[in-house]
Amino acid sequence: MQALILAAGMGRRLGPHTKDNTKCMLKVHDTTLIERTLDNLDSVGVTKLILVVGYKRENLQNFLGNRYKNVDIEYVVNPIYATTNNIYSLYLAKDSLLEDDTILLESDLIFDKSILEMLLNDKNSNLAVVDKYKSWMDGTVVKIDGDNNIENFIPRKFFDFREVDRYYKTVNIYKFSKEFSRNIYVPFLEAYSSALGNNEYYEQVLRVILTLESVDLKALPLSGERWYEIDDVQDLDNAETIFATTPDTKLKKMQLRYGGYWRYPELKDFCYLVNPYFPTKKMESEFQAYFHNLITEYPSGLNVQNLLAGKLFDIDQQNIVVGNGAAELIRIIPRVIDGSFGIMTPTFNEYVNVIESERVIMMQSGENFSYGRDEILTLAQKCDTVILINPDNPSGNFIKKSDVISLAQDLKTMGKRLILDESFVDFSTEGVANSLIEQDILDEYDNLIIMKSISKSYGVPGVRLGVLASSDSALIEKFAKAVSIWNINSFGEFFLQIIGKYLKEYRSACIQIAEERDRFFRELQTISFLEPIPSQANYFTCKVVDRFSAPELAQILLEKESLFIKDLTGKPGISGNAYIRIAVRDFDDNELLIQKLREV
Repeated sequence: MQALILAAGMGRRLGPHTKDNTKCMLKVHDTTLIERTLDNLDSVGVTKLILVVGYKRENLQNFLGNRYKNVDIEYVVNPIYATTNNIYSLYLAKDSLLEDDTILLESDLIFDKSILEMLLNDKNSNLAVVDKYKSWMDGTVVKIDGDNNIENFIPRKFFDFREVDRYYKTVNIYKFSKEFSRNIYVPFLEAYSSALGNNEYYEQVLRVILTLESVDLKALPLSGERWYEIDDVQDLDNAETIFATTPDTKLKKMQLRYGGYWRYPELKDFCYLVNPYFPTKKMESEFQAYFHNLITEYPSGLNVQNLLAGKLFDIDQQNIVVGNGAAELIRIIPRVIDGSFGIMTPTFNEYVNVIESERVIMMQSGENFSYGRDEILTLAQKCDTVILINPDNPSGNFIKKSDVISLAQDLKTMGKRLILDESFVDFSTEGVANSLIEQDILDEYDNLIIMKSISKSYGVPGVRLGVLASSDSALIEKFAKAVSIWNINSFGEFFLQIIGKYLKEYRSACIQIAEERDRFFRELQTISFLEPIPSQANYFTCKVVDRFSAPELAQILLEKESLFIKDLTGKPGISGNAYIRIAVRDFDDNELLIQKLREV
């Protein structure tokens, strides 16, 4: 068995990374792609490589020489690489295909050795490695039947997103027998190149070959084996995360992404906090029905967004400002509110991060990170504005509604403000009834500023919505001036426009997650090395009391099970490395995590 790698292309989309070298010289964690591929080939017993080179070929040839470990290397030069596609590179090496059974690969791949082992151990002589289509993939796809016969090669221009559930992406790793190359592939390659020229792709030849009834070419579907095709800088970034050299590196790189996890469809995200039971399928279908309008037309200005948000919460539009997520509004706070800010720790770091350190007074919470009205009043003696996240994050600590109203009254008497972040309050046992966004309450307490992330409880973090409510008209005006007129996109506006039709379903979803949270808590209590802290939000802080540190447990779950939990090590207010935070997902996902925790 020999291997043939196509490595003549220029890799323009990688910019400075391929300015002086071909794509296969690109490094992922200090090791080039070509070295990784050759290591894999060597480990499965391949002893001969035909390498088609072109762009910056001298660098590659000087780097590899004529032998790498146990693999002898022969070079084929494509002198017109800049004006041809990979069909011509393969055409130049066609005689080599006739000499032996061949593994055909492209040079911009990073992949697990196990893929080659599967390929060589499969009894079928001619195989195309494929993987279930995912959102990050691009290029040629195939359809296969129940016996892994390839029904058709579908190039990019014929791609139909309505059929993605049936598509498999070609990994660009093939196994061809010498007989298949001699009797079928090479003759068709020659004819296709002669008829249609050199600016095509070699998979087009396979597409033509499949029209023959007797072609022996099967698909080899992957089942979780890692691979990535690196065409641009985003691909490189994703590949560095997937192929991180240590569990610690992988966890850190995943944490630094702060979202975008649809690129990792195998990942179960128990880190970021969102409602798994809302929006409903019907609401999603309403978005889909108006997708064209929403993506091609401007959203309304801020005044209309405020009107819609006021309608949602049944308050005057003059008392509310809509933000591009609560994060946008939080960043405005230190610019429009003077004086010092007090906050309990541990808590949501965004407030502390945007306020100058000399203006922040932090007070440590008690056992299991709990605190109540008395502790808040003690904190209020030391600052001008109290920030209360209720339920708090990550502890889930909760102060009941009547006590929060009492706090607002006490602080008003003291001449101090209360910023109340109730982003998670709808998940509490009484649900939306615990919210203080009520016109009577706002009118009564002009020192009360309520912040709420719509992304979390309503399950739409992608549309980026948050609100700030207050009866302090001067303050509201300052916030409104600080955001841009089009800070909300059309999808966010459409959500505010239609949400009223789905409020009954939303309230049911909040009840459902509260019930699932309580059930999940009881299950977490059965894990011998965890001590979960009761919570009124959709997450739990857990103390890791045995066997692992928090970072070790997070690394193990991510590396071995693709389960992503929050390691709280280093968070202000949490000492040591013994605490994690676990989000509440739906029943099936929560049961999966419980199962894996028991198996760890």
